[in-house]
Amino acid sequence: MKVTWPMKLIDDLLNRVTMYRLVLYYLIGLISVAVLLSFAQVLTYDPYALLFSTAFILAVCAGTNYISARVFGLATNVESSAISALILALIITPINGYADLWFLFWASALSMASKYILNIRGKHIFNPVALGVTITYLAINQSASWWIGTPVMLPFVLVGGLLVTRKLRRFKLVGSFMAAALTVTVIGAIFGGALGGAISTLFLYSPFFFFAFTMLTEPLTTPPTNDLRNLYGALVGILFAPAFHIGSFYTTPEIALILGNVFSYLVSPKNRLVLKLKEKRQIAPNAWDFIFASDRKPAFAPGQYMEWTLGYEEADSRGNRRFFTLASAPTEPNLRLGVRFNNPSSTYKQAMLAMGRGDEIIAGQLAGDFTLPKDRNRPLIFIAGGIGITPYRSMIKYLLDTHQRRPITLFYGAATVRDFVYQDIWDQAERKLGIRTIRIAEEKDGLPRGWVGLVGRIQPEMIRTYAPYYRKAVFYISGPNVMVDAVKSMLRKMGIPDSQIKTDFFAGL
Repeated sequence: MKVTWPMKLIDDLLNRVTMYRLVLYYLIGLISVAVLLSFAQVLTYDPYALLFSTAFILAVCAGTNYISARVFGLATNVESSAISALILALIITPINGYADLWFLFWASALSMASKYILNIRGKHIFNPVALGVTITYLAINQSASWWIGTPVMLPFVLVGGLLVTRKLRRFKLVGSFMAAALTVTVIGAIFGGALGGAISTLFLYSPFFFFAFTMLTEPLTTPPTNDLRNLYGALVGILFAPAFHIGSFYTTPEIALILGNVFSYLVSPKNRLVLKLKEKRQIAPNAWDFIFASDRKPAFAPGQYMEWTLGYEEADSRGNRRFFTLASAPTEPNLRLGVRFNNPSSTYKQAMLAMGRGDEIIAGQLAGDFTLPKDRNRPLIFIAGGIGITPYRSMIKYLLDTHQRRPITLFYGAATVRDFVYQDIWDQAERKLGIRTIRIAEEKDGLPRGWVGLVGRIQPEMIRTYAPYYRKAVFYISGPNVMVDAVKSMLRKMGIPDSQIKTDFFAGL
């Protein structure tokens, strides 16, 4: 499937903002649209009540988040607090009197506090918003109305929600949820004799789309791999469907999500690490190696990634969290990151580069399917661009340490010869395991005398020449999004099916 120029433009814009910041902008946009429609009397809510409710929820969430972080000694995140607050404002009916303030207060405070109280090793178990409104329903008999699920708000929910889903690459998760919810709804309507009405209610008068785009995809309560995420989406979709019930017990959207969160927690790694910088060194003109020490090392598969949070003042629009692939192997004692720095860099990268020995960073949310196959005899072709080499360092270092021989050829492209890194690993892999590395420098200038690599960009003939078994191989592609898309398109033209192509992706780059 060819990527058209409008989608390339959209992807370029999405790459400029982190996932958390994009969701924040999306929710602010929905609140703004709702206020304008209320002023125009298209929505029946008092616009001033909506503004006051939103401001009140934001204040309570921010205050509770700050106090809870200090009490429990955990890092606070302003973006996360604001996102939860705006979701609450979009699912709880704006106040109709001062008595409603108690509901807003408790829903907001409980949502934020749950992240710290119902927390194991720094990882909250439940979606905080879903838990907050569930507890208020059980305790004070007041529940969310999910007023965002109205026809007039649907176009805005869809446009922004699709952007969020594309940024996260979670279309399969959202699709499995929607398919399951629709299937249960149709089955229930067939027996009830009101098929058309049931489907229109699901699509137009329920939070079906908002729930899927905004709450189902919350990263911290989502399983770590594609197969588990799809199963998670289907489970929540079944429970979400209005027709689903056990006897006289009908689930609500928030209960469906909480039950799904339990499943997600049971199948997900439980990791939140406070790491200290042990060593930092420059490995290329624009790349640095960071080595972190930890008293408790996570169990991970070579090629997986984690979310890394830095505490510093005045973060730019991309925020203070990033996803980085682990460059270290599970067999190594420390955790290693290889990070590229552009000029100018984001405030996050600036703070990271300024770290000194002993400075702390928080790592969590281990995930990723970009890992070695179980079949050790399956031919593999690794294609890397720039710092996209990091997952291959993890994999090949692991193979070296465990003395595993696999049929692998690595094509490694970089702008100049000075940008190639981890050469000691590739040399060892060729000598001990027979894994050959084909280096491809884009620029001809500066090539050393006796250069044995290639020049230009990876081409089909290179693959045919150096990996003649390519039709039977699984291709792994890691690097900048533009490079990954270009190589994937090239492989398709070479007749390689999508089932034999794996790409390294995580949100927030």
